[in-house]
Amino acid sequence: MSVLTDRITRQTPAARDRGVDALRALAIVGVVLGHWLVTAWEPGPWISSPLAHQPGLAPLSWVLQTLAVFFLVGGFAAARGLREPYGDWVRGRMRRLLLPAAGLLAFWAVLAVALLVVRRMSVPGVRALALPAVGPLWFLAVFALLTALTPLLVRLRYGVPLMLAVVAAADVGRFALGAPGWTTWVTTVAGWLVPYLLGMAWARGRVSRRHGVLMLAGGAAATAVLVGALGYPASMVGVTGQAVSNLSPPTLAAVTFGLAQCGLAVLVREPLARLMRHPPLWAAVALTNLAAMRIFLWHQTALVLVVVTFGLFARPDRIEWIWNRLAWLPVAALTLAAILWGLGSATRRIRRPRRP
Repeated sequence: MSVLTDRITRQTPAARDRGVDALRALAIVGVVLGHWLVTAWEPGPWISSPLAHQPGLAPLSWVLQTLAVFFLVGGFAAARGLREPYGDWVRGRMRRLLLPAAGLLAFWAVLAVALLVVRRMSVPGVRALALPAVGPLWFLAVFALLTALTPLLVRLRYGVPLMLAVVAAADVGRFALGAPGWTTWVTTVAGWLVPYLLGMAWARGRVSRRHGVLMLAGGAAATAVLVGALGYPASMVGVTGQAVSNLSPPTLAAVTFGLAQCGLAVLVREPLARLMRHPPLWAAVALTNLAAMRIFLWHQTALVLVVVTFGLFARPDRIEWIWNRLAWLPVAALTLAAILWGLGSATRRIRRPRRP
């Protein structure tokens, strides 16, 4: 491990923004832990969540729902890495984003057949296991769309207030005017454009620490009003059986909450960069960033494999369920590590040049 740490430190360019890399790593860890702690399967199996039975756990989602930070860092990296010709740049980005998804879909096609034929599981049961596992693909689709639009987004003026207005108008139509549900899905793009555009502006030096304070304070205050006075859900993740979800599609509360997260990210960037001067911490962050997309795509599959293998189907209506899930997290982490190692080995074999 010491040799690996030294090697990573030597190979890191001096101009690398380690603070932003640390933010990406924290975001991916938050997403993984959040999904692992709020995704449950009751006997059947049926998708469930401890938040559906224990609403007092909603503050857990305030800490572990970090998608806005992921989009913030994505916009930052896209703006920093944008090159001409744009066609080649976009194709390269799409290849890195979409190829890992093909492997996930192929794996689940095989696993679904095995569960149906070998385990004789019902079709609804297999669907209940598969949906959370392939759920990350919705994020990938939105992220890929925003990435493809990056050459156009760099020319967009007043994009953040415009997108906030679009989300607010969609919520008014949805909750007050009875607009058809499908019309609000425009917020799936507009809502995540807010942190993505902020990341692009940040990369170009247009977001300062003062802006970070304003985003943190304003976003937190707006979210408190929306949840406390206007009846938006307190949970920042979807809850099984709940009539309204803050994420499907993103509501104004989810967007203002993400705005506060982005403000906090701007404020902690420099302290994180100083922490990353310690080689062991930087090595952990660098390795997480190298595997970020694979971690995101495969972490729920790792949890499903653990649940199916050990029969961890239980009604999450007691606090003991949380302690039980925490005890199984190391097994899920080891399973995910094994998946990542297998994917890495397969990729290296494919890319290895043939000897003449």
